[in-house]
Amino acid sequence: MTKITISRFDVAEYLTDDALINAYLNELLSEGTPQDFIHALNDVARARGMNDLAQKTGIRRESLYKTLQSEKPRFDTMLKIIDAMGLQVTLTPKPNHA
Repeated sequence: MTKITISRFDVAEYLTDDALINAYLNELLSEGTPQDFIHALNDVARARGMNDLAQKTGIRRESLYKTLQSEKPRFDTMLKIIDAMGLQVTLTPKPNHA
């Protein structure tokens, strides 16, 4: 009998370049729920390194983990995290929006 090993999928392992990260976050921002987007930011933070992000934001690593697992993190904290990732939030009109 052959033993099969199954490992847990972690999207953070596949977020290897800026273009992919940008596409991932934009897709979840436009199509997902706010919680999906926060979870995606957590994935990106883990992919890029939580210690590095903590240094860039000035937020303790433990607090970053809590923020990125929170249901309703503070908007200013989210903007600080996004900025530290080298990204910015922009708004564009929805197609066919009256």
